[in-house]
Amino acid sequence: MPAQKKVAFYTLGCKLNFSETSTIARQFSGEGFARVPFEKPADIYVINTCSVTENADKRFKTIVKNCLKINDKAFVIAIGCYAQLKPETLAQVDGVDLVLGATEKFKITNYLNDLTKNDMGTIHSCEIEEADCYESAYSFGDRTRAFLKVQDGCDYKCTYCTIPLARGISRSDSLENVIANAKLIANKGLKEIVLTGVNIGDYGKGEFGDKKHAHTFLDLVKALDAVEGINRLRISSIEPNLLTNETIDFVAQSKRFVPHFHIPLQSGSNELLKLMKRRYLKGVYVNRVEQIKKLMPNACIGVDVIVGFPGETDELFLETYHFLNELNISYLHVFTYSERPNTEANLMKGIVPMEIRHKRSKLLRGLSVKKRRAFYESQLETTLNVLFESANKDGFMYGFTENYVKVKTPFNADLINTVHLVKLTKIDLDGKVLFDWTTAQSSIEKIKILSL
Repeated sequence: MPAQKKVAFYTLGCKLNFSETSTIARQFSGEGFARVPFEKPADIYVINTCSVTENADKRFKTIVKNCLKINDKAFVIAIGCYAQLKPETLAQVDGVDLVLGATEKFKITNYLNDLTKNDMGTIHSCEIEEADCYESAYSFGDRTRAFLKVQDGCDYKCTYCTIPLARGISRSDSLENVIANAKLIANKGLKEIVLTGVNIGDYGKGEFGDKKHAHTFLDLVKALDAVEGINRLRISSIEPNLLTNETIDFVAQSKRFVPHFHIPLQSGSNELLKLMKRRYLKGVYVNRVEQIKKLMPNACIGVDVIVGFPGETDELFLETYHFLNELNISYLHVFTYSERPNTEANLMKGIVPMEIRHKRSKLLRGLSVKKRRAFYESQLETTLNVLFESANKDGFMYGFTENYVKVKTPFNADLINTVHLVKLTKIDLDGKVLFDWTTAQSSIEKIKILSL
């Protein structure tokens, strides 16, 4: 009997990519392949690519080299956003054998009849206009939390973004299928589901193959809230103009949706928001933050922001800095603008020198540290539920409270995928926070949480 073929996966980018990698991995398992960690010898290595930043593009070559060091005869497959945008570029990378585009990646096992290495990668990639069907996905087995895909693609035309070119038009899973997947995840014993997609606030568009909204995002939230067996539901990144006050109101009284929102801003300057072709101005953003904090004072609010966009003068950057500094938010994800081919911004005037971009990025990351510290301090003396995850990092394990405070404690396998009540007591000088257990079942007296 021939030996069982082994496959390994590496995922770059967002939670959506993780959900799709996990689903594709299950396809391989269904075909009799054994999944192994990426750092172990495998017959096939699948790399799920990202193209949001220039960094993600550059990492691809390094990842290919690393897997070929483990097995120089391995068959290397590239999928994901960069594979759709630049299939010829990836196919020419030494060691790459197969490149699959936006729709082809979900048929990956159909392309495995011959695993002979090629001098140049074979490409199977559709025109992005043809990527109009929806492929369901969810992650399971890789983490304690499950990422549940509910939507794909985007109809927005932000001038810096290549995602519509990589993933196609906005389209949604059926509400019935989302609920079925949520129940399946709940039955597997996972405690938390994170909703993910490209533009999840646009949920319902394309649900039944047309551009109408069969359901709204609020319909989705209400339906998921009624699913038994799920401890926590978490909304991933959602556009401020699509996060309605009605949705915020519902989350505030929900027993399952947690008080954590990640809302892209991109700039605190209305002038730049218009250049970016964002569909809101900063007054809308202020309204959403104020509504969240009014109903959920302990809510965690994360913000995406881009620095160095063409036309960002010192004055406009400072406008963004001061806007964020005064806003009642909890942390920032800072992205240094990088030129992307086939985008409007790539042709704009007012290019910001790279050294200035990096300086501004450093300033905002420093502000993020300050914001996170202030948020953690605001949680002192509160009693919170922590869901512990499975990773063992240098003898420690981590978990998150419902409002996204990250906790750290010595590794104990019995704690994996369990929820414990803890009390935040103080922040150490080194930036770590100490917790007291408030339940008696654990032999550990105190728990540390990362504050930075």
